[in-house]
Amino acid sequence: MARAEPAVRSGRATTTTTAATWRAQVWEALRPYDPFRSIKAALQVLVVVSVLITTLLVFIAMESKTGIRIITIFSIIACLLITQFVAHGLTAPLREMTAVTKAMASGDYGRRVAIVRRDEVGGLADAFNLMAADLESVDRHRKELVANVSHELRTPIAALRAVLENVVDGVVDADPETMRTALAQTERLSRLVSQLLDLSRLDSGVVLLDAKRFEVWPYLAAVIKTASLGLQGGPGAGTRARADVHLHLDVSPPELTAYADAERLHQVVANLVDNAVKHSPPSGRVTVRARRGAGPGSLDLEVLDEGPGIPAAERGRVFERFNRGGARASGPADGGTGLGLAIARWAVDLHGGAILVAESPRGCRIRVTLPGSGTAAS
Repeated sequence: MARAEPAVRSGRATTTTTAATWRAQVWEALRPYDPFRSIKAALQVLVVVSVLITTLLVFIAMESKTGIRIITIFSIIACLLITQFVAHGLTAPLREMTAVTKAMASGDYGRRVAIVRRDEVGGLADAFNLMAADLESVDRHRKELVANVSHELRTPIAALRAVLENVVDGVVDADPETMRTALAQTERLSRLVSQLLDLSRLDSGVVLLDAKRFEVWPYLAAVIKTASLGLQGGPGAGTRARADVHLHLDVSPPELTAYADAERLHQVVANLVDNAVKHSPPSGRVTVRARRGAGPGSLDLEVLDEGPGIPAAERGRVFERFNRGGARASGPADGGTGLGLAIARWAVDLHGGAILVAESPRGCRIRVTLPGSGTAAS
């Protein structure tokens, strides 16, 4: 008997689930006839009630010998009152939606429709509230984007202007060191503009992939060499400002091949290496590790550093635009734009892959998975 108890409980649970499903199906089937969930049913009830009231008043008139004109007037008044009551309940959310729409046209995206019914108008009110929330979010992001871009553009321009004014006023000489300072600010400005162009392509969704098969070792070695020389690695990539940080490449097997868009993958690796270098301690080490993925042409890529790392609570936000990784503020000041990791995620998403911050006993480890030829976007 002890062995039969689980079976009995399972049978009861199945019966309960079946009954609940049957009740839900019946309830949904009765929806067209529920005046509280269907405008059509509400109007039908209104007509039936009006006819019943008129009939009742006619019978009263016949029994009491009241004049037909008086009965007609009372019947019209009763029907109008009932119609007004029902119509007011049906149109109240529509009127409120009109008021909220006018407020949104004036720039107030915080208002919502408070009157919510269970019928089709209620469904429309719920959808309207969702739309208003989306518009409010888009407007907030737009304002944040303008503010952040203005701040990011102002910083290198102000620094470059200060250097040039000092040269023009004769405060400093136009020696190589001064020119290098001006060049650094110009490169920073160019880098930001390049990232904003990538961001624009991200939003427009017009970027297509040119995926091909390539050998991973020489490809990543070229990216590492570019970073080591402090050269511009491509659209969205930064320049290496930490010559004390050592870059290491680990590819296994050495003949590993992958299927991806080389230019977009260059953006991913260059931005991840640049971010890792900026947050590395003095004489730190950044490792780029590549392994074969699960599918044909797939690739598992990791970039590891020895910096302060990213707490678990912040890992979901590091790929957001203009997020500078406040949790890693103990590292060296990088003056970054907060767009590098957002662009990296965009490029990975184009491939149909995934990017995340993985667990690491030390520093930060960002893992990239590319699906290869089987599921790569085109």
